[in-house]
Amino acid sequence: MTSAFEFTATGIDGRPRPLSEFAGKVLLVVNVASKCGFTPQYAGLQRLWTDYRERGLVVLGFPCDQFGHQEPDDEEQIRAFCTLDYGVDFPMFAKVEVNGPDAHPLWAWLRREKGGLLGIDAIKWNFTKFLVGRDGRVRSRHAPTVAPDALRGPIEAALGAPPQAAGSGRDAVS
Repeated sequence: MTSAFEFTATGIDGRPRPLSEFAGKVLLVVNVASKCGFTPQYAGLQRLWTDYRERGLVVLGFPCDQFGHQEPDDEEQIRAFCTLDYGVDFPMFAKVEVNGPDAHPLWAWLRREKGGLLGIDAIKWNFTKFLVGRDGRVRSRHAPTVAPDALRGPIEAALGAPPQAAGSGRDAVS
């Protein structure tokens, strides 16, 4: 695969959702969890979605329970928590694994496209963020400690930039 738009994931409602429906948009793909120290980042992710969706940004939340059992709930509970506690209305997906042999293919691809520190591809914790350009290619990877608001510059650049040339550098770390 060469583009994020070639993947399909299961929506939080249990239905398949082809990412091709977001073709031509800028994506911020995030592994999320409801019981994590970074959980308040939901508010910042929602602000980014609200502020930039008209310009073409789509935030995609993928709950994951691989880190400290911090997403133990089922999809209905996750949806209720995100909506009631953080007002989340950006697209959310069913729980996935982001590492290991059962990693969702999108996440395996994201990791290969942009490795983390020292070239280690594994996702290290919840709220790792990947910024994907309008061309479906990964532009950057950001650590869980990077607050959503700190991504405004890269998002603005991606929203205003023409499609990237082929190739994927490893310029951002997690």
